[in-house]
Amino acid sequence: MSGKEQDGAHGEAAQADAENQMKPAVKKRSLNSQIANGAAWMIAFKMADRSIGLISTLVLARMLAPEDFGLVSMSMVLVAAMQLLVSFGFEVHLIQNPDAGRDQFDTAWTFTVLFATVCGLVLAALAPFAADFYREPRLEMVVYALAFGFALDGFSNVGTVAFRREMRFDREFKFLLGKRLSSLVVTIPLALYLQNYWALVIGQLASTALSVALSYYMSTYRPRFSMKAKLELFHTSKWLIANNLLGFLSGRATPFLLARLTSAQWVGTYSIAAEIATMPSNELVAPINRAAFPGYAKAAHDLPTLRDTFLKVIASISMVAIPAGVGVCIVADLLVPSALGWQWLDAIPLIQVLAVYGVIRALQTNIPYVYLAMGQPRRSTIIMSIQVVIFLGVSYPAIVHWGAMGAAWASLGTAIAMIPVNQGMVAHCLGLSATQFCRPLVRPLLASAVMAAAVLAVKSQLVLRHVTLDYVLALLLCAAVGALVYVVTAYVLWRLWSRPGGAERHAFGQLENLLGKIGVRVNLVR
Repeated sequence: MSGKEQDGAHGEAAQADAENQMKPAVKKRSLNSQIANGAAWMIAFKMADRSIGLISTLVLARMLAPEDFGLVSMSMVLVAAMQLLVSFGFEVHLIQNPDAGRDQFDTAWTFTVLFATVCGLVLAALAPFAADFYREPRLEMVVYALAFGFALDGFSNVGTVAFRREMRFDREFKFLLGKRLSSLVVTIPLALYLQNYWALVIGQLASTALSVALSYYMSTYRPRFSMKAKLELFHTSKWLIANNLLGFLSGRATPFLLARLTSAQWVGTYSIAAEIATMPSNELVAPINRAAFPGYAKAAHDLPTLRDTFLKVIASISMVAIPAGVGVCIVADLLVPSALGWQWLDAIPLIQVLAVYGVIRALQTNIPYVYLAMGQPRRSTIIMSIQVVIFLGVSYPAIVHWGAMGAAWASLGTAIAMIPVNQGMVAHCLGLSATQFCRPLVRPLLASAVMAAAVLAVKSQLVLRHVTLDYVLALLLCAAVGALVYVVTAYVLWRLWSRPGGAERHAFGQLENLLGKIGVRVNLVR
């Protein structure tokens, strides 16, 4: 065979390997095992991601002013609005449909590239109007820069969707972690040098460029321009587009109203407070949801299996979301001075309210994935519509009268009002009773209550000076006491409940294995 023929053969083999990524993998393990393995990888990523993010936030919060964060938050409202026009939910279809192949993947990539480019140009055209609307001339150049990044991000390789579709979460872990690290290594040095909001803007642009390059490095799939599957993709994506619009109205209304009715400082304070408050609960839950959706899609036509899988996922979520949110709420007065600095004290009451909101939201976020897996995204649209109506109805007057604190209470009130709506609809869909849904929440709630009492008792004995180190040591002490009390209480309750199978058995089994590796032999699950 000639050298040219060999090169051609190698190229064809490489392309065949890439296209094989689009084909369903052989089922070698049980569905729950696959989800548990995927959740473990995604939780590992989120722990690494949030460690990196926390370091980045803490460093940047000490180098930059609240108004710097607020300025970028104002521009991100426009960016998020443009994202609605490219958020067709094609990834959901590619994961859900086992027959999706090159035509579907290439068409999804083509539409994303075209719409991202057009929306980037529209975003740039809106820059001067945004600066006038917010009465903030610095905003114009920021929007220009982010518009370029928006268009560039549309060229990301669609082949990385196969990592989740085939539940190869080890590759997903490496890909996502690489994207996160690219942001860290650029933004912090820029903040040290520039000492202003441009560090955040340029850092985001650099991170986008590196993540696009990484998507082609990590996946051998090479997308082509194609429109062959346009009707199929748009037919399945219409409800997801509606959900994205409603999600935008719900999620971006607060910074928009705060920017219009208050100031950049309060927008920045609220943004950081929301990130800190919901980080432990929602960010630990996100990887579980990410791993669960492909599993739901595989079980969509087997209602008993889907119902059992959903209850196990809810149990896993409650184990981490409830204690995390409660913990942030009760140590917020220590967390802000020690982590963010004294200039962020206004964020303390916001964090306390939003932490409770984060817990409720975390327990609801998995439900839409059930509807998507069952091919019923219309249910999510109905729920989101009700949520948006309630939130917009209470948020504007709340912000007018109480500013950022009103926005926090509006978010919490909306989340509480949506509990019966969410639970009622998913119970009807899966044939669940209220008892079946609430049972996985009981032990985490009781253990979190005991944890909160213990931490508050410790805090009541502390005498703190107006010195950052005192607050750091107090925070570490309370965190250690809270974690220990929660784990011990959760274990005791699990034993009293006759050691049922599920998330707790798996978690304590992993703890037993970990202790065994360091020489501590204990019998926790047998």
